[in-house]
Amino acid sequence: MSHTPRTTTVAGCTLLAVALGAGLTACDGDDNPLAAAPYDAADQISFSGPGGAGRKADPDKPLEVVAEGSDGRITDVTAMDTSGRYVAGELSADGRRWHSTSPLAADARYTVRVSTENGDGAPGRKVLTFVTGKPGAQKRLDVAFGPEAGTYGVGQPLTAELSDPVTDPAQRAVVERGLRVSSTPAVQGAWHWVDDKELHYRPAEYWPAHTTVQVRSNLAGIKIGDRLRGGTTAPLSLTIGDEVIAVTDAAAHSMTVFKNGEEIRKIPVTTGKPGFDTRNGIKVVLGKEPFVRMRSTTIGIAEGSSEAYDLPVHFATRVTWSGEYVHAAPWSTGSQGYANVSHGCTGMSMENAEWFFDAVREGDVVSVVNSAGHTMEPFGNGFGDWNLTWDQWRAGSALTAGGPQAPEQQEAARLRPAAA
Repeated sequence: MSHTPRTTTVAGCTLLAVALGAGLTACDGDDNPLAAAPYDAADQISFSGPGGAGRKADPDKPLEVVAEGSDGRITDVTAMDTSGRYVAGELSADGRRWHSTSPLAADARYTVRVSTENGDGAPGRKVLTFVTGKPGAQKRLDVAFGPEAGTYGVGQPLTAELSDPVTDPAQRAVVERGLRVSSTPAVQGAWHWVDDKELHYRPAEYWPAHTTVQVRSNLAGIKIGDRLRGGTTAPLSLTIGDEVIAVTDAAAHSMTVFKNGEEIRKIPVTTGKPGFDTRNGIKVVLGKEPFVRMRSTTIGIAEGSSEAYDLPVHFATRVTWSGEYVHAAPWSTGSQGYANVSHGCTGMSMENAEWFFDAVREGDVVSVVNSAGHTMEPFGNGFGDWNLTWDQWRAGSALTAGGPQAPEQQEAARLRPAAA
C-alpha cells in the first residue's frame, strides 16, 4: 500500500518558540510544561518556555512568540487567562515576532493560540497553556466600587476607592486599564483621578435613561508597582432610571423640573441671599432625608447673631455634603417666586417640597443658573463632576489625557436641550 507523505514547512527544529522570562530553549519536549498538542498543522509549530518540569512562568516578564524558521510567519496570537482577561500584544510588521504589551497576572493559567502561515500560504495553528507563579510577599491594592448596587439618576458617577495611593503615571495607567466599565447602550466615558486614591467615571454626557451599567476590576494578580499587585474586587451593576433634571434659575426665583425631556412642573423658589448665594452649576442628588434639624452653627454662623437659626426642616433633598438642600421652607412662602432670602438652600412650599422629594432619586441632576454664587466644586463637596468640560475630564485620565477623541466626544452637555 502506498501513501502520500505529509509536507512540513520547516526542516529541523521549530517554526515558533515561546518565551516567558527565559531564553529560547530547544525543541518541543515531553518535559516542557508549556508544550501542548496542536489542533492543526502539528509539524509547523512547536514551543519552548522556562524549561524544566514543574517550572512556572514569571508574571513580571513579557510573553513572546517568535518565528524561528526562514519559511513562515505569525498571523495572529491571542492570550487569555481563565478569568477571560486578554493579554494585549503587538505583532511585528514582518510577522516574525509577537510580544505582550500588558502585564500578566500572578498565579493564573493562560491559554495562548497562535496562527501561522508558511511561504505557500498554508495555515498552521497551535494552542499552548501555562501557569504563572505566585508572587512573594507583596502589598495588595484593593478597589471598592461605588455607589451601592441599585437604580440611580442620569448624573450618577461611578467611584473607585483604592486601598493605597498610586502616584506614578505608569502605575496609574495599569490601574485605570484594569477598571472596566460597560453599559447597554454603550456610551463614551472615562475615568478621572480625583486624587491618589480615588477615581470617578462618567460619560461625556449624562447616562441615557434606563441604561444598565457594569463595572469590574481586572487587576487581580496584576503587577502595578514594586511589591504592589492588584487584589480581587467584587463587580458592581447599576441601573439608570428616568432622566430627571431640575433647573433652578436664581434670578427668576423658579425651578423647572424635566422628566425624559418633558417639563413636568414649575416651582416658585427662594435661593441664597447676598452673602449666602447658592452655588451655580450642576449638582447631583446625594440623598433624601424626611426630616433634618438645621442649625446655623454648622455653616459657621455664630449662635446669637442676627443670621443665626435653628429650624426643623421637612422633605430635605441633599445636593452637597456641606449642607445645601432643596427643602420645604414654609417660613419663606411670601418670598418664594419673588426674592432670594435663604442661607444657600433652595426653599419651596411644603407641598412642592414633598412632590420634589418623591420625584427624585440619588443621581438625579439639580442645576443652578444665574446665581451670584461661585460654581459648584467638581470634587470634595458632593458630585460636581459635570462642571468639568469633557476635555477637562479626559485630562484627568492616565489613559486619555491629551489623546485624540472621536467626533461624538464633544464637551459634556451642561443641560439637555429641553432644559435650556
